[in-house]
Amino acid sequence: MTGSPSTRPSVLRPAAKVLPEFARSHNRSLVLQTLFHHGAMSRADLARETGLTRVTISDLVAGLIDDGYIVELGTREAQGPGKPAILVDLDREGHRIVGLDLSGSERLLGAVLTLDGEIVARHSVAVPAAHDGILPAVIELAQALVADAHAPVLGIGVGTPGVVGADGVVLAAPGFGWTDVALEAALREATGLPVLVANDANAAVLAEYTFGGADDDVLLVRVGRGVGSGLLASGQPMLGSRYAAGEIGHVTVGTDGGPACACGKVGCLEAWLSVPALGARLRGLSGADAEAALRDAGERLGIVLAPVVGVLDLSEIVLSGPADLLGGVLAEQAAEALRTRTLAAFHDGIPVRMSAQGDDIVLRGAAVMVLSGRLGVS
Repeated sequence: MTGSPSTRPSVLRPAAKVLPEFARSHNRSLVLQTLFHHGAMSRADLARETGLTRVTISDLVAGLIDDGYIVELGTREAQGPGKPAILVDLDREGHRIVGLDLSGSERLLGAVLTLDGEIVARHSVAVPAAHDGILPAVIELAQALVADAHAPVLGIGVGTPGVVGADGVVLAAPGFGWTDVALEAALREATGLPVLVANDANAAVLAEYTFGGADDDVLLVRVGRGVGSGLLASGQPMLGSRYAAGEIGHVTVGTDGGPACACGKVGCLEAWLSVPALGARLRGLSGADAEAALRDAGERLGIVLAPVVGVLDLSEIVLSGPADLLGGVLAEQAAEALRTRTLAAFHDGIPVRMSAQGDDIVLRGAAVMVLSGRLGVS
C-alpha cells in the first residue's frame, strides 16, 4: 500500500520501461518499509530481507542517512569472528507527524504522533456552531500542533467527514456545510508542510491495516455521527470513480420503511445505526427490549454488507465506534445476517469484529497517510 490514500493511481502500462529514478524511489521505500516493520538491522540483514544487492543497500542507506530518515545505532554484539555489524533504523525520534480527526460531533481532535503511531501530544477545539468558522478552527488547531511537535514534522494527515476528491478537496461534507473546500491546500499554505486529506473511514481502515493487523481485503465500518466505511482490496485503498466508495450510510435497508434520514430518504442505514439514532432508539429500553433493538440494527448492517462481501470476497469486517453499542449482540447479528445472505462455502466464517484502536483510530490512520505518502511506508 504505497502512495497517498487520497491519490488516484494511474493505469499501469506493462510494456513501459521502468525509469531508474522510479526504481530508486521504490527501493528507498522498500528499505524504509522493512525497517519500519522489523526494527534495527545491519546493512547485510537489509540486503537479505529486501533481495537487493549489498552495494545498492549501502548506497540507499547512505542517502537516507543524509536525508535524516535513517540513523546508525551502533554495533551489534559480536557473535563470531569478524567486524561487528553496524545497526541502522528509522530515526523514530527525529521526526513527528501531525494528525487531525474532524469526525467528532462536538470537538475537532488533533495529535502529535511518532513514526510508530504513538501519540505524544493532544489538542482539541470545539466544533464551531457556524459553518464559516470550521475551516479557520481546523487551521488554528493544525498550527498549534505543529508548534507543539518539538521535532521536524514529516507531514500533516487529516481524516474528515464527507467525500474527499483529488488534491485533498472536500467535495461534500454536509455536516460542515462544505462543498468543494480545498482543505489540503489551505492547510499547506498555513503551515508550509506536506498535507494529505482523506475521508475519516478511509483513514481509519489504514490504521487498522498498519497497526491493527487487518487482512489485505477488509472493510471497516465507522459508526459515529454518521455511518461510513473504508475499504482495502489487496491492501490498496478503494476510492471509487467519484471518490465515494464506502458511503454505505445512505443505502436504504429493507422495504419496511423506517425512520427518516437527514438526507431526505426513509430507512437509510445511518438512520438506524448512527450513534445519535441508535442511542435515541435505546433510550428507556432495557433487557430483552434493548437487545432486540441492537439485533435489529445489526441485522440491517448485515443486509447492507452482504452484497459487498459477495462481490469483493472480503476476508473480514471491522467495526469502529462505541463498543457498548457495536460489540456483542449487534456484531453477532451482523455476522449472522452475512452468513445467511452470502455463499456458505466461502463466507460462512467471515468475522465481524471490533477494532482495538479505540478513539484514536482516525488520528493513527492520518499518521499512516503521511508515512505512506512521504516515505512509502504502510
